[in-house]
Amino acid sequence: MSDSKKFTVRTIEKRNGWCAEIVRQVTSRRTTVSKREMGFETEAQAQAWGEKELEGFIKNQVERNKRKAADRQSED
Repeated sequence: MSDSKKFTVRTIEKRNGWCAEIVRQVTSRRTTVSKREMGFETEAQAQAWGEKELEGFIKNQVERNKRKAADRQSED
């Protein structure tokens, strides 16, 4: 499990199987779904997908933030 406080994985049971969502904490009261995958047979499969995707998702965000910070530095 990721130690990120901003992003978490949520699994939900739907009519046709399980759904995994990467959820971002926008404010203390508001969250938004950043990525969703549906149609898993079991909750364990959904959770495993969510954990794997969350690692890549956070890695991409870190790289994006570094690029944006470098662009801001070059503007000064």
